[in-house]
Amino acid sequence: MSDFRRSAPALEVRGLDVYYGHSHALQGVDLTLDAGVFSVVGRNGMGKTTLCKTIMGLLRASGGSVRVRGEDITRLSPARIAQHGVGYVPQGRRLWRSLSVAEHLALAAGMRRGAWTIDRIYETFPRLAERKDHGGGQLSGGEQQMLAISRALLTNPHLLIMDEPTEGLAPVIVAQVEEMLVRLAEDGDISVLVIEQNIGVATAISKNVAIMVNGRVNRIIDSARLAADRELQQRLLGVGVHGVEPETDIEPADAGAEAKAHPAPPRASSAAPIRIYVSNPTLPTRWSQPVPIARIEAAARTLSTGVTRIENAARQKRPTGASVQSVSGPPVVLIVGTLDTKGEELRFIRDVIAGHGLRTRLVDVSTSGKLSTCDVPAQEIALNHGRGGSSVFGADRGASVTAMADAFANWLRRQGNVAGIISAGGSGGASLVAPGMRTLPVGVPKLIISSVASGDVGPYVGPADITMMYSVTDVQGLNSISRAVLANGANAIAGMVKARLENQGAVERNARVALPAVGITMFGVTTPAVQKIAADLRNDFECLVFHATGVGGRSMEKLVDSGMLAAVVDLTTTEVCDLLMGGVFPATDDRFGAIIRSRVPFIGSAGALDMVNFGAPDTIPGRYRQRKFHVHNPQVTLMRTTPEENDRIGRWIGEKLNRMDGPVRFFLPEGGVSALDAPSQPFWDPEADAALFTALERSVRQTGNRQLIRIKRHINDPEFASAIVNALRPLVGRPGTRRKVAR
Repeated sequence: MSDFRRSAPALEVRGLDVYYGHSHALQGVDLTLDAGVFSVVGRNGMGKTTLCKTIMGLLRASGGSVRVRGEDITRLSPARIAQHGVGYVPQGRRLWRSLSVAEHLALAAGMRRGAWTIDRIYETFPRLAERKDHGGGQLSGGEQQMLAISRALLTNPHLLIMDEPTEGLAPVIVAQVEEMLVRLAEDGDISVLVIEQNIGVATAISKNVAIMVNGRVNRIIDSARLAADRELQQRLLGVGVHGVEPETDIEPADAGAEAKAHPAPPRASSAAPIRIYVSNPTLPTRWSQPVPIARIEAAARTLSTGVTRIENAARQKRPTGASVQSVSGPPVVLIVGTLDTKGEELRFIRDVIAGHGLRTRLVDVSTSGKLSTCDVPAQEIALNHGRGGSSVFGADRGASVTAMADAFANWLRRQGNVAGIISAGGSGGASLVAPGMRTLPVGVPKLIISSVASGDVGPYVGPADITMMYSVTDVQGLNSISRAVLANGANAIAGMVKARLENQGAVERNARVALPAVGITMFGVTTPAVQKIAADLRNDFECLVFHATGVGGRSMEKLVDSGMLAAVVDLTTTEVCDLLMGGVFPATDDRFGAIIRSRVPFIGSAGALDMVNFGAPDTIPGRYRQRKFHVHNPQVTLMRTTPEENDRIGRWIGEKLNRMDGPVRFFLPEGGVSALDAPSQPFWDPEADAALFTALERSVRQTGNRQLIRIKRHINDPEFASAIVNALRPLVGRPGTRRKVAR
C-alpha cells in the first residue's frame, strides 16, 4: 500500500447526491472519517440508510464522490467495493433463514485474509459458538445481529458500515455491541461508520457525531455536548424527555426560575409512603417502544418522606467550590437482597440508611417470581440476563440463583451512580449479590451481612474490597439481636459512603497530580528483582506490589479491570503452576483476562515458574511423593516443576499472550527464574527452564507489539530488573487513553 493510501481518510464523501425518482434524498452530503468510529444520527427519513446503501454501491449516486483510503469507489459494484475492504452490516440483518451460523461465517470468511477468523468470532460472541448449527431463522434478534456483525468482520474490512446495529436489541446485547465498537476504535485496524438512533450508544462510541436533517449533514457536534444537552437533542433530533423520573426526591428550595416554571406537585401531609410511577424506567427517545403497563407497575417505587438528595447533605459539609461527581443521576446506596424472604430486614436497613439523609434504592434479586414493593424489581433485573428472564425464573433453584447472579452483575455494571451497596441474607443471598459487588470498582463501599461470614469468606470476597459481617442469628425476622447487627451494618455503610463523598473533591484534586499506578507481582524468591524495579520506578510511578498467592494476582487484575493501573509488571506468574498442577496458591482460568480485556501495557516474566506450592509435607498428594521438594517453612512445601510440566505451562501462558492486543513484552531469564533456580541451589534445572522457554517461543505469535525477550541473566540480577524498567517506560504513555469517549 502506498504512503498516500495509508495517510488518506478511511472514508471521504464529497457533494453526494441521490434521487428516488424526483425526490432528492441526499443533497450534497459531505463527510470525512479519518480513523476510528464515527456516528451519524437523525430522525427517520433523513437519509441515513440511503447514505449507507450509496457508499456500498447498492444505490447509484447522481452526483458527488465516495473515496475509501483515497480510492474512488463511487461507480463500482457492491462486490468490487467489498473487495476493496468495505464491510456492511445492513439494517434488518438480512440473513439467510435456511443457512446455519457456521455456513454464514464460512461464506464470509473466504473474501479477505486478516485478523478476524471464525475462531476469533466464536471467542468474541460465545453465543454464536453455541448456536453454530442453528439456521438464521432460528436465532433470536440479538443472535441475528451478532451474526450480521460477525459476517461483516470476517471480510476483514478497512472500513465497516453499520446501519442501526443496536436496533431492537435487549440492553445487555446493546452493551456488548457498544463495547465491541469501542474496541474496534482502540485497535485502529478498522474504521467504522455507525448509523444509530440510540443517542446513548452514538455518543459513547465516538468523539464527534454528525446530525442528518433532510438529506444533509446539518452539523457535526462534540458527542459529550450532545449527550449532556437534552434541549439540543429535542431541537435537532426531536427527542422527547417526557416521563423521565425526576432526579430529586425533594425539590430544592433555591431552584430558582426553573422551579417556578415547573412547580413540584404538592406532598401529602401525612408521613405515609408515596407511590411513584415512571412511564419509562430508561430515558426515552423518539424511537423508543411503548412500555407495557405491567412493567410500569413492577418498576414503581415507594418513596419515604423526609429523604433528601445526597448531594445536598454532603454540600452542607463541604466548602463552596468542591466538586461532586454525578454520573447517571445522583449518588445512591443500593440495598440488595431477596425481598420474598428478607423483605422486613432489608427495609429496616434502608430506613436506617435513609435516616442519614442518603438516597437509597431497594433492589430485589429473588428468584421466586413474586412481585414485591421496591425500587428495582426482580423482573427488571432478570431482563439483563443474556438469555432473558426465562432463564432466571425456572424450576431448578440452583440454576435460577446462578442466572440471577449473572443478571444482577450485568445490571450493576450499567449503573453509574452507585455510592455504596449493602446486602443481608444467608449463603444463597450472599452468592446472589457477591459476584455483582465484585464488578464494582475498588473503593466503592460494599458490605454483606450474612450467617456465613464467620467461615471461609474467600469465595464471596474474592479479589474485591467487600466487607462481610457475621449476622450472629440467622437473617430471619427482626429481634433484639438482629436489629442491633443490621443497624450496625447500615450505619457502617452510611458512614463509609458519606465519608467517601465528602472526601471526593480532595481525592479528585489529588488524582490530577498523582503518579500513574503500576501493578507488580512478587514472591519471596523474586523479592530482590521487585525491590530493584520498584526503586527504579518510584519517581515516575506508584508501585503496587501483589503477593502471588492466587488472590494476589486476582486482586491486581481487579484493579486493571477497574481502570486503576496504567501498566502491569507481572514478574511472578507462579500462580499458573498451582492452577495446572493442583497447588494451594492457584490462579483462576481467567488469569491474564483483565490484561486481554483492557489492553493495558503488559511486562511479564517467568518468575517462580519452577515451583508448585503445597502445605505441610503430609498434605502433598500421593502422586507427587517421589518428586524434588524444598521445605520453605513448616506450613509451605515447594515442588520443582519438570520439563514436561514446564512445557504445559509455557503453552498455557503462550495462548493467553496471543490474546493480548495491547503492548506485550515477556522476559525469559536464562540464568534462572527464582532464588532457588540458580547454580548450587536446590531447584537449579537448566533442562526444565529450557523446556519452558521453548514452549513459550513455539506458542507465542510474536509481532512488533508482542515480543518474547531472552536475557542472559538470573531473574534477581540488577541487570534483569533494569531491562524490565527500560521496556516499561516507552509503553505506558498517557494513562486513561483507552476509556470510552463519552458517557
